[in-house]
Amino acid sequence: MTEASPRFLSLDVFRGMTICFMIIVNNPGSSVSFWPLNHAPWNGFTPTDLVFPSFLFAVGNAMSFTMKKYQQLGNAAVLAKIFKRTLLIFLIGYLMYWFPFFAVHDGHWALKPIGHTRIVGVLQRIALCYCFASLMVHYLSKNAVYILSGIFLLGYWIILLTMGDHSDPLGMLTNAGTYLDKWVLGDAHMYHGEGVAFEPEGLLSTIPAIVNVIIGYYAGKFIQEKGKTYEAISKLILTGCLFIFIAICWDAVFPMNKKLWSSSFVFITTGIDLVVISFLIYVVEIKKWNYANWTAFFMPFGKNPLFVYLVSEVLLTILAWIAIGGMGLPEWVNRSFYQVIAPGKVGSLLFAVSFMLVCWLVGYILDKRKIYIRV
Repeated sequence: MTEASPRFLSLDVFRGMTICFMIIVNNPGSSVSFWPLNHAPWNGFTPTDLVFPSFLFAVGNAMSFTMKKYQQLGNAAVLAKIFKRTLLIFLIGYLMYWFPFFAVHDGHWALKPIGHTRIVGVLQRIALCYCFASLMVHYLSKNAVYILSGIFLLGYWIILLTMGDHSDPLGMLTNAGTYLDKWVLGDAHMYHGEGVAFEPEGLLSTIPAIVNVIIGYYAGKFIQEKGKTYEAISKLILTGCLFIFIAICWDAVFPMNKKLWSSSFVFITTGIDLVVISFLIYVVEIKKWNYANWTAFFMPFGKNPLFVYLVSEVLLTILAWIAIGGMGLPEWVNRSFYQVIAPGKVGSLLFAVSFMLVCWLVGYILDKRKIYIRV
């Protein structure tokens, strides 16, 4: 993601808050945690379910700054930039799931089989959504983008209702998206965290996720055009409340579901994101309520969001190689320290916050040295 203009500190803070919360919810000390830090088991919505959509929304915000530069470039140069960035982010995501590349079998090091590596995932979805959203906003008119976005949301709903198992078209293993993933990717290349082959970042459910980036893009563009005004805030809040209302109504027939990335889920997440952005503009840009310089804490996350997220995913794997008492270092630290001083959910949260601060320190060092890693 490209760093936003310093004139819009609120967008940097939004990105930073998103990465901060993402690291906390992704890295609990144990399997027990407070309900806001857990995803909804299937249908439903929790604060944790907002994290990934907000990352996509932030990608769209960043695009509203970078896409202006593409208007002066030729067609070949634009396509080269978009596809190069898409491939790099997708490849990084794939390598992250393949990492650490080697495993020990019968006392011998061997290359981890690619045949069992997950193909799609969080970064891969970001890459694909960025690619399609960039092509849409660069080559199509605003009205065409709106219409196509509507087709994505309505079309996805229709496909799920008509092409899945008619007895349970919205079930985990009986929806059209799972059928497509099994056919294209194969069970061995899918996520197995649910105990079965099911891909929460599947191919079909990536289509509605593109709309999260699109809405983030037009929100960022609107903020740049209207500036730090009460008019901008009021319109963003009204639009956000309208989206939330649509989500609640649609939820009755197409439930909010992160793992399916249902169309109602797109509206509830983008609606909340618009309200949060409005609040941050009011607090940070207009009122300048920056007591104790609280916004500075989120800058290391906001200025290197993709890299810090990657560090959070890889670092825990590396630390787990360090064995103490038959356990990996993270598990040992949680059991021997956090679960001793605060057993259960509190200890798990303290571990997550501590790990987040370690990742923050990496981002802080990079920021102090003016190192911003962009893909």
